[in-house]
Order: sequence, then C-alpha cells, then structure tokens
Amino acid sequence: MANINKQAGGASAAPNARLTAVQVISSVFSDGAYANIALSKALGKQKHNEQDRRFVTELVYGTVKAKGTIDWLLGQLVSRPLGKIDPMILNILRLGVFQIYFLERIPASAACNESVNLAKKFGHTGSVKFVNGVLRQAVRSKESIVYPDAAKEPKQYLALKEFHPDWLVKRWLKQFGFEGAEALCRFDNEPPPLTLRVNTLVTDRKTLLAGLLEDGFEAEPSKWCEDGIVCTKIPSLGILFDKYNNMFYVQDESSMLVATILAPQPGQTVIDVCSAPGGKTTHLAQLMQNKGIIYATDIHEHKLKLIEENCQRLGINIIKASVHDAAEFNPEWEGLADCVLVDAPCSGLGVLRRRAEARWTKNKLDLKTFPPLQRDILRNAASYVKPGGRLVYSTCTLEQAENHYIPAEFLENNPNWKYAGFVHPLTGETVDELQLLPQRDGTDGFYICALARKE
Repeated sequence: MANINKQAGGASAAPNARLTAVQVISSVFSDGAYANIALSKALGKQKHNEQDRRFVTELVYGTVKAKGTIDWLLGQLVSRPLGKIDPMILNILRLGVFQIYFLERIPASAACNESVNLAKKFGHTGSVKFVNGVLRQAVRSKESIVYPDAAKEPKQYLALKEFHPDWLVKRWLKQFGFEGAEALCRFDNEPPPLTLRVNTLVTDRKTLLAGLLEDGFEAEPSKWCEDGIVCTKIPSLGILFDKYNNMFYVQDESSMLVATILAPQPGQTVIDVCSAPGGKTTHLAQLMQNKGIIYATDIHEHKLKLIEENCQRLGINIIKASVHDAAEFNPEWEGLADCVLVDAPCSGLGVLRRRAEARWTKNKLDLKTFPPLQRDILRNAASYVKPGGRLVYSTCTLEQAENHYIPAEFLENNPNWKYAGFVHPLTGETVDELQLLPQRDGTDGFYICALARKE
C-alpha cells in the first residue's frame, strides 16, 4: 500500500476532529467541493489545536484519495448497493474504513466508536447499528481481504492498491509500463512539499532561505528554478505568512519554469490569456522588474480578485486584469504584445497529488473536450504577438494530445511561426519543448513549449 499518511495525529485526537473531517468529506463527495478549499474553510472556522488540524487534514485527504478502494472494501462488507445508503452515513463508513485499514496507529476500537458517535449525530437508531455492525465486520475481516494479483491483473491491482481509477491506470500502464505507472500513482499519493517562489522585487532567495532556516523551517533551494525554495518541514504557517508575507508566492517548481522560459524584459508589453489566480502572471511582473504592462485575462470574473489580491501583497502594479474569453479575438491586441503566455485549460492529470478529489471527478471522455479548446486559444493568442515576439504554451497534464500535438499542429498550419528553443533548466541543452513527468522528475507533471513569430 502506498504510504499516503505521513502527517502526525493519533487516537488521542478529540472527537470533533473526526466531525470536522466527515463534514469536509461530505462536502467533497456529496456537494462536489474541492477538498483543499473545503478543508481550508472548515479549519478556519473550527478552533482545533495544531495536532487536531493535522489529524483532520490526514483524514480528509486520505479518505478522499482512497475512495475507490474504500468503496471496493465496503462492497464486500455490506449487502446493499452503496448508492442506497444515506450519503452522510456512507461518508461516516468511508472515514471509519480508512482508519481501520490504512491508519495502523489508530486503534480499531477508536475508529469504530467514534464513527458510531458520528452516526448518532447524523442518523437514527437503525443507522447507528448499521455503522457499528459494518465497521466491526471490517475489523474482523481486515486480514482476509485479498487484492488482485499484480502479475495477472495489473490494472485492478494498481487501481486498488494505489488509489486511482481503473481507466486512468489502464492509460498509464500503456504509456509508462507497470513500474512507471506504479511510481506515478505513488507520487500522486504523497503529500506535496511546500514550494515557494521568491518575490525578487523585495528580496532574494539567499536572504529568504536564511530567514526560514533561522525560524526552524527545513528548506533548500529548488534545483529547477533559481527563484524557488522547497520546504520539507514547516514549524508554523503563521510565521510564514506573518513575517514573510510579501516575500513569496506558493507555486510548484514546474509552474515556476513557465515565466522564465517566456523571458519577458522590463518595459515590454505582455499578455497572459488564462491568468487566474496570478501565479505565473506575477512571476512575469517580477522578471520585468515591475516595468512595462501585463494584460491578464480570465473567463471568470470572481477569479480576477485573486490576481488583484496577489498583486497587492507582492507590490506589483503593472498588471491590468480583465474578464475575457481566451478563445475570442480582441482586435485591440492584434500584433500588440512582445510576449504572450497561454497556460491552457487542460485535463490536469499532472497535478493529481494537489487535487485529492480530481482523480474521481475526471473521466476518459473529459479528455476529448480539451484539445479543440486548446487549439482555439493558441490560434487566437498567437494573433496578439508582434513580429519577432514569443509565445509560450503550457499545460499541467501528461496527455500528448493536449501537449506536443497542439503546438506541432499550429506550426504546421502557420509557416510564419517556429519553435523558439530554450535552455533545459537542468541539462543546459537547448530544447523546443519540455515534458516533466512526476515519477521521473519529482515535480508536478507539466508541459512547456516556446514559439516565436518570424520577423
């Protein structure tokens, strides 16, 4: 079983920690909420101590990630279809099964008893007895559960042992083989480190890193990005945000590469057509030394506020944010920009470790919806680039239909464009495109390609 449970906690956690956890889990499974957002809101409202906060986090992310396997286990413990069980009672069972099967340090009796207490709060006498009976049976049958054989049924084995849907495991087995698919699944199940991009408008990496180390953080420079810091131990998020609030932006290493590869210069005109919440946009502003202008657009008006808030926190004033559909032509921008960034909407299969519920909400059919949109956005965004200008196309997926083939097809149909070429951040060689694979590179899965409009 992949080790997805590295945070502290324990059987001594107060019962209300489990109450908070099941409420968040219910909002994810029953209401379609994003796990990270729902968890953050819940922890903001509840006054849990630090130990309980870690325990709630572990319960939520663990149960959400293992949903498929938990439901498979429950299918062997109950006679009725899971869809016939009251949603809250089902989520209480899921939380209980997760503790019994995958949190060895939690006494089975505690997992059962606290689940029964939750059932008393949300159910009736019958449902309380039902929860108690199912979880007691789970404890008794724990050692007799037989998983599929890895050699004979590799798809089913990986799906259940590594907490991923069948269709996705099948896809990755074809792409990467058994060992590669297994490593990718396990990467998704590990809690990601906190990675910070230094705000070079107010400090530098050496100074910020020294301050963090002095305050008890365990951190090191990113090997991928010269503005990046990887934190492997965080004594307090309060210290980070209170003391260093304007000195960093939380961003994965792979995402930090995009602005560097676009390489805008101070005083230039830049357009970011899919910009919210502003991570790459604010990085562009840093590289431009806050000189010039960046037109940042997003299709969702409420997301523009996130860009504005990040600009204010980081001390950036050259970003002009507006609502606009990236696939729709804006005649005012034709041939205007020195640089254009297309961080395209995508299937997001490279960032599943950061989006616990996404593995269960995506499906195979969804993958077909993105390439047509990506083609439209790239074609439209290219019209904004002046002769001699640059465009970077990026996604956070592993799908080549959304990656290599999109810019390749564009170049085939547009002879006045070419690959721009850029320096690989580790090897130093010049490449036309970069595909980061989590199981190989230790970062989120990401694709980046640089194009140039001919003079």
